[in-house]
This record gives sequence, structure tokens and C-alpha cells, in this order.
Amino acid sequence: MTTTAPLAALLADPNALLRHHLAACPLIAILRGITPAEAVPVGRALWHAGFRIIEVPLNSPDALRSIAALRAALPQALVGAGTVTSVQAVNDVAAAGGQLVVSPHCDVQVITASVAAGMVCLPGVATATEAFDALSAGAHGLKLFPAEMLPPAVVKALRAVLPADTLLIPVGGIGMHNIAAYRGAGANAFGIGSALYASGKSVAQVEQYAIEIIAA
Repeated sequence: MTTTAPLAALLADPNALLRHHLAACPLIAILRGITPAEAVPVGRALWHAGFRIIEVPLNSPDALRSIAALRAALPQALVGAGTVTSVQAVNDVAAAGGQLVVSPHCDVQVITASVAAGMVCLPGVATATEAFDALSAGAHGLKLFPAEMLPPAVVKALRAVLPADTLLIPVGGIGMHNIAAYRGAGANAFGIGSALYASGKSVAQVEQYAIEIIAA
């Protein structure tokens, strides 16, 4: 697989790259616990199903090696790390070839370092104060986390006060049962974790669920 010229141009603009991939599929695959041996087969299955963004949380086994392998195997995908909690971790992800930094919290230093490195940055927020702080620091979108604590009514309230073009991405407890309600409240995209991938799931099981949730 080769990187096309239009995508090559997008690589210079993290915000455009993120929005390009979310327009194709508004779902982010969160592969917590995946091993380097599983990463490429699962990543290819997700790409085949229609996913375009893949996140490997850094508390997964040898996560940086999985990220490097996925970047090599899927150059057209947007691949990076989750559970990024320090500037050093941002640097490690960049060295592994990652293009995406997702955090469980709002840390201005992590956001600033990610933006400076030319990576897409999605910090975790749960309040309007955190949301505005993250945007001021340069975040490209907001991970609403944990979504179990932020029902659609909260998303609707945030949508009413945040800039209209802000990307809102609920993560945590998201599945086919509640996507429609969050969409109706103003969510742009979703992070899909254990419902999609968990240790012990086969590649075929992951791909089948990916197909079903994209359809939903």
C-alpha cells in the first residue's frame, strides 16, 4: 500500500488529517492490551472493515513496537497512542512513528508537546473548563471521558457553549446501544474499546464487530 499524493499533503496538517479520516469513518479503534504479534493482523482487519484511526494505549504490552508495526503496515491509516500522560511519552510516540496522541486527561504540557511534534492531539476532558483549556492549548478535538459519566445531555450542553467546529468524541462505554443518542446530542465521533477488541478475541471476531458497529 502506498501513500497517495492527497494524503501526503494532509500529513502536514494534523487537523485536516484527523477530519479527513473521521469523515471516512467516525470511529476510533482503541486496542488496549494488544501485543505486537496481534497488532498488524488486527489492524488490517479493522482497515478492511472501514476503520481509519487506530489507537494503541501505552499501557499495552510493548505498545510502541505495535504502533511502529501498524504504521509500517497501514501507511494510509492514522495510528498513534492512547493513555499518553507525559511529555516524555509524547516524544516516545513520535519516535515510534505515531501520528496521534490521546490522553485520559487535560494536560497542557502534553497538548503543547504533541502539537509541536506535528501530531494529532485528543486530550480527555469532562468539564467545560477542561474543554476550553484544551482548545486554548491547541487540541485538535476533545475526548469526552469517561463517557459513562457524561451522558448525551452533558454532550448537548457542551456543544451549546463550545466553538461550533469543535470535535467531540465520547469514549468509555460506547457501543451500538448508545451511539445514536450521542450523535443526536452533537457528538462527532466515538472511541470504541473493549467492545471491539479485548485480549483473547480472534481477528475474525474483531472484524465482524467492526463491520457491525460501522453499520450502526
